[in-house]
Amino acid sequence: MTTMNISLPEALKCFVDEQVNERGYGTSSEYVRELIRRDQQRQHLRALLLEGAASGMTTPVDSDYFESLRARVRTARK
Repeated sequence: MTTMNISLPEALKCFVDEQVNERGYGTSSEYVRELIRRDQQRQHLRALLLEGAASGMTTPVDSDYFESLRARVRTARK
């Protein structure tokens, strides 16, 4: 693992320290790593949503669609 040093204003450092203590992180590095992972996940989800929005129209999602989905799940379980 590599090291990265960051500078924070006192108010942000206090906030990070509070989060570490209140949320059970062992160190401020663990907290920052978790924030970065969540941001990566958020960006990935956003990209998927934009890709889906740009993909065009599909068949309507109605009760028939959900029934066929349930049937596929039942078949896969067997």
